Amino acid sequence: MSVKGFIFDIKKYSINDGPGIRTTVFFKGCPLKCWWCHNPESQRKLPEEFEECTFRWHLSHDYENKHRVGSEVTSDEVLAEIKKDIPFYEESKGGATFSGGEPMLQINFLNELLILCKTNNITTAIDTTGYTDYKNFELIYNQTDLFLFDLKLMDDDLHIKYTGVSNKIIHENLKRITDTGDKVILRIPIIPSVNDTEKNLDEMIKFIRSLKKIREINLLPYHKSANSKYDKMKKENKLPELEPPSKEEMNQLKDFFASTGIKVKVGG
Repeated sequence: MSVKGFIFDIKKYSINDGPGIRTTVFFKGCPLKCWWCHNPESQRKLPEEFEECTFRWHLSHDYENKHRVGSEVTSDEVLAEIKKDIPFYEESKGGATFSGGEPMLQINFLNELLILCKTNNITTAIDTTGYTDYKNFELIYNQTDLFLFDLKLMDDDLHIKYTGVSNKIIHENLKRITDTGDKVILRIPIIPSVNDTEKNLDEMIKFIRSLKKIREINLLPYHKSANSKYDKMKKENKLPELEPPSKEEMNQLKDFFASTGIKVKVGG
């Protein structure tokens, strides 16, 4: 029986959500409310209505709902979209990435999709905030090839301020999953004046060195592409004047994180 879930987009030919060419499925719903969120349409689990809605994907039979962000779909429907791109995966060593939002919020839907992909020899990646019960990682670990695991802020009070949740469960989950095996690419968003402070960066380096297995570190520079979304959705943009870090600043950070001995890349 096909499991149902809520998604708001499917991005084809993605090259920033894991290795190779990928199909990225964006889940609705997220427990975090990051000030710099570039997918604010992902935060609520259920579909939403907005005027001039151009940032969405719909099933082929559902285009009349042009103002709606989010669709309830079955795992079989999503798999059918993913399978269309198998030739690209084979040539580039890519696959399917499940992002959001937070995919772990819809764990049964996610697990079914991972099983279906594994059955069809499609490699998988999960882009996660890490904010979930560890039993969910245990459930999906064997059928997941890669975790794109976010690390944002080390100070718990600042993490609560800027994301709405504590980082304690996130850091604990990261420790446990890197103890289990070599399946983690660490993704660090670089948000000027928020988490690029000397104190936060030094604490990040210390924490990363304490982890057993990290495959790679990706530094993701803040960008302003979501500003128009906040305007259309009539949602508060808490960082409207923030400017992205420069290329020089990102290269300096790349060198800084390379001191861990782990491969570092700017971008996903």
